[in-house]
Amino acid sequence: MSLSPGCPRCPAPVLQADGRWTCPDHGEVAPLWRPLEASYDEFGDHLRAADGFPTLTPWPLGPGWSITDFAVVGAEPGSARGTISCISGTSAQDGPVDVIVVTEEPGTGLGARIAGTRHDDPGHEVGEGPPMVKIRVEHQPLSLWPVSTSDGSREWDRSVLAGESGGRWLWLVLRPASAVLLLRPDWVLRDLSALGPGLLAVPFGGPAPAW
Repeated sequence: MSLSPGCPRCPAPVLQADGRWTCPDHGEVAPLWRPLEASYDEFGDHLRAADGFPTLTPWPLGPGWSITDFAVVGAEPGSARGTISCISGTSAQDGPVDVIVVTEEPGTGLGARIAGTRHDDPGHEVGEGPPMVKIRVEHQPLSLWPVSTSDGSREWDRSVLAGESGGRWLWLVLRPASAVLLLRPDWVLRDLSALGPGLLAVPFGGPAPAW
């Protein structure tokens, strides 16, 4: 497989022994599988590793936008706990923009790592008061609330929103922070694994975001 294993909660490498993967900082983990660069062939490996777990991305992609990153958390096909995708492009207001979508089971910690927050899950902010925006996952409405990163380990260079979709956490991480103004009620997240032949037309490539 062309994907490389790592820890979902930090950049540390992981070791495999007796069928278990361990991180020097977080102990036993489900490994994160991420390509060295985003391409159609590597995405095929990603889909086989995710094995039915959704990989959501904003759809349709605008002109000049491409998929620049993706990853899956899981020890083996059929045991996926989370996925990410990132689309990158430009907007007239913000210049270069990255939009990262994380879908994960509670406690996975990948969304928190990318968002730069301290806790594995979004926390009490989700569901507190009215949502900041409502979008759709396929045909289902999804409410998103802002998640504060003020007590995290990253600079305030991003906007983070989260909500619950099908019993899983869904995170949106947008950089720069002002790119959150791109969100509108007509935004749709689609599962790339369900595109079928249409996946051949999806553009891949470009610098992956740092996280």
